[in-house]
Amino acid sequence: MKVRINARKRKRMNNKNIFFRKKTRPVKVGPYILGDGQPIRVQSMAKVHTRDEQAVIDQAARLEAAGCEIIRVACATEEDIKALGKIRAKIRNPLVADIHFNYRFALEAIEQGVDKLRINPGNIGNEERVAEVVEKAKKHRIPIRIGVNSGSLEKDLMQKFGPTPEALVESARRHVAILEKHEFRDIVISLKATDVPTMIGAYRLASEKFEYPLHLGVTEAGTLVRGSVYNAIGIGTLLQEGIGDTIRVSLTADPVEEVKVAKMILESLELRKGVRVISCPTCGRSEVDTAKLAREVEDRASGLEGPLTIAVMGCVVNGPGEAKGADFAITGGKGTGMIYVNGEQVKVAPESELVDELFKEIRKRI
Repeated sequence: MKVRINARKRKRMNNKNIFFRKKTRPVKVGPYILGDGQPIRVQSMAKVHTRDEQAVIDQAARLEAAGCEIIRVACATEEDIKALGKIRAKIRNPLVADIHFNYRFALEAIEQGVDKLRINPGNIGNEERVAEVVEKAKKHRIPIRIGVNSGSLEKDLMQKFGPTPEALVESARRHVAILEKHEFRDIVISLKATDVPTMIGAYRLASEKFEYPLHLGVTEAGTLVRGSVYNAIGIGTLLQEGIGDTIRVSLTADPVEEVKVAKMILESLELRKGVRVISCPTCGRSEVDTAKLAREVEDRASGLEGPLTIAVMGCVVNGPGEAKGADFAITGGKGTGMIYVNGEQVKVAPESELVDELFKEIRKRI
């Protein structure tokens, strides 16, 4: 018996008027199209030296398994650049080379087979060198992301505007103009700031001024908890307004955590069909370790495909009601728990066996 999508979820999925999404110019990155109303893609970045090829390949495999769709690597040395081809041959997701200050690195990255460049045209050399990079990118159909960052704005813009949305957008405009002058339009733009209001303001302004896809993110957002909150508010606010085509959640943490948070942001706004685990905050009524159960369920559910809702509830006050709104659910009792499928109780099990028994029921039905 296949699990059915419950009535509450069906009603939510059929809501066509959640928000309007701005349609931007399509830009192809590997097999994906950014912009043009296409699905919002999740990105992350390898956090090891690119020259350590196997470490990058291993991390890329973990990221892909977690749901990452585009992977970026830093290219600070000649050794990093030379490793790109071997890495690209061993990973499935599109590979983005992040390059600053050296136009030759950008040229070689294209030869190595990367799927996208992240550069600032203003810091890789004079116009002749920029033109050389652009011509090669056009020949190989490689898009370029212009990555503006509040920590590296041009001095004249800082003097005129300060670290404001206007400064970030003006910096992006200058870089876009350089590429457009050479008839290059496979452009993606990011305008990342360390504080959320500036980031939101910059992307709102950019969405009015540019036709290109926008790569959303809060730069240097912090560690797992703080960074997740800052990114969720910044990225989530913009997505709710219909702004944004691809996202990267920056965290001082394992990159897989970035992907998990990014997917949750998309799922929360119903921009992606995922596996949602809802759980109660617990209180003095709970007679099972609800937090432990919820963590175990969330970890094991990460390998499932959605749309699917699993509820983990600590007691009988709200548990049965939430169970009716979920595809699968656990409701705690005194050292035991009830397992529900589509709102109907199907099994009672000891607390120590609840998660195993829950996933037996899930595997039987999906």
